[in-house]
Amino acid sequence: MKIALIGYGKMGHMIEGIAKARGHEISVTIDADNEIDIDSKAFRKSDVAIEFSTPTTAVNNILKCFSAGIPVVCGTTGWLDSLPAVKSVCESGKGALFYSSNYSIGVNIFEAVSRYLTKIMNGYSQYVPSMEEVHHIHKLDHPSGTAITIAEELIAASDKVNAWKEPLEGIEGEGAPAREEGTLYISHRREGEVPGIHTVTWDSPQDTITISHSAKSREGFALGAVIAAEWLTDKCHRFSVGPFKIGSGQTGFFTMKDMLKF
Repeated sequence: MKIALIGYGKMGHMIEGIAKARGHEISVTIDADNEIDIDSKAFRKSDVAIEFSTPTTAVNNILKCFSAGIPVVCGTTGWLDSLPAVKSVCESGKGALFYSSNYSIGVNIFEAVSRYLTKIMNGYSQYVPSMEEVHHIHKLDHPSGTAITIAEELIAASDKVNAWKEPLEGIEGEGAPAREEGTLYISHRREGEVPGIHTVTWDSPQDTITISHSAKSREGFALGAVIAAEWLTDKCHRFSVGPFKIGSGQTGFFTMKDMLKF
């Protein structure tokens, strides 16, 4: 398949290498210095776009893909306030979007384990959950998109947690505001070139239960994104703007749960 890469930083370069190794062609690479190429003939001939750009450009990039009839695999985080509007476009038959805050297969297994553990904890009121995420110093948004996804799924599965928030930085110990009951607190750290560590802790007066996922490199994210592009292309083919008419494919909004069948 012909892949348009939108965002050509470290992740874009890694996706390019993995895609080529799997027999695919990179039709065009688009970054901050050649944004105009999203309107090029090479772009319009692409079978799928893989979008890893910035929170401020992601929505516009996705909508331009839709206008060109190109399904999108997006891994950019930090723009989720706009996700409901983009999903609405997909559900109206005018686009196909595969979105995940983290394309690592291992992270998605971790999320499934966290959901299961949360359901068990509904029967044990003494345990209180918290979360920490650690990423490289270049990551701009916090908490990470993956942490938000894990948190929202934990909340959906929980009978006692109904919201998440970040703790106030630098305010510890005596004099610190009391933690709100029913709230999952997500702390973050930015260190070196850490690809990503996500930890969920359930603490009680008697003991602590901790589950954690630690990425060894960005390769797992890149491989997962290419696999998602293969899956989406097979499912959607190339759709026409307006009512979908091509083959057995479909428009719509998809996630790793759809692909992995969790």
